[in-house]
Amino acid sequence: MALTLTTDERTELEQRMRSRTIRSEDARRARVILLLADGASYSSIEQALPCYRDYINRWRRRFLAKRLNGLQSRHHSQPPSVLTAEMEARILERTRLKPPDGSTHWSTRKLARLLKINHNHVASAWRRAGLQPHRFERYMQSDDPDFERKAADVIGLYVNPPQHAVVFAVDEKTAIQALDRLDPVLPLSPGRAERHGFEYYRHGTLSLFAALNTQTGEVVGQTVPRHTSDAFVDFLTAVVAGAPRAQEIHVILDNLATHKTQAVRTFLVLHPTVRLHFTPTYSSWLNQIELWFAKIERDLLARGIFTSVTDLARRIRTYIRHYNKAAKPIRWSYRNVAHRIGSTSAYTGH
Repeated sequence: MALTLTTDERTELEQRMRSRTIRSEDARRARVILLLADGASYSSIEQALPCYRDYINRWRRRFLAKRLNGLQSRHHSQPPSVLTAEMEARILERTRLKPPDGSTHWSTRKLARLLKINHNHVASAWRRAGLQPHRFERYMQSDDPDFERKAADVIGLYVNPPQHAVVFAVDEKTAIQALDRLDPVLPLSPGRAERHGFEYYRHGTLSLFAALNTQTGEVVGQTVPRHTSDAFVDFLTAVVAGAPRAQEIHVILDNLATHKTQAVRTFLVLHPTVRLHFTPTYSSWLNQIELWFAKIERDLLARGIFTSVTDLARRIRTYIRHYNKAAKPIRWSYRNVAHRIGSTSAYTGH
């Protein structure tokens, strides 16, 4: 049975249906009543909107009972809350305190429940303040009494290297495991990440010596069964052999015992153009080769599957060869020239 509308009712319903400022649900109800008034069947209305028959019946009954007023929702939502400066201050102040439930950090919903506000306000306040309570970083304080002099020496080689000299950042990555998965790898597919089995087989380990040319970004690498002083001297010999003749060679490295043996001292006597520069204790962040080690770990070692130690060594050599084709130096710069050299946050590698 078709509905009968007055001229004013039809005009109002048509305005609601065409309006771009009212809620879409209000426009949808107006369209249902207009279609019923035009004699449309329930089936055609269900296809046109789309909607269910119960939805059409509900709003038809309410319109017949209260006309246009019957199309208003019976459940009015609360007015949206606003993140005020006072609320933001409360959020930031409470964020710096420990949660009362004994957990180590806040989540947006946990703090929102405590403050009785919407969790989106907490997220907005944290984002504006640069706070990320779910994250943390580790650090180690250097106990080197000569920290500033050594740090200045190393950083000077990065930002103002000596003329007609080559600067290498050198270190070793030890005990790299040749892990072979026992189960087949399930490849990447839409909506699913690559999956590896939990079980694996250890074929053995090796160590990687690497030297990063800080001016070109190229890497010299050498794999060895164990990182001994003799292996380190052999690697230094290879690095020197590949460097231009008659140029000073400056080598940045850490305080590992194998770097300070008699064999190393003998090597320095035989190669007077080579100078070693030791970073302060617990200051591996000052050695640029650590950034490259992090890269090869992400690109190859963390997810790599190796059938033997020989296979692992071959894959590392292949990676280095391809890396050197497009190598770029790391830009080492002061983030704030007012900072003292003793501050670990003063320098950034890009």
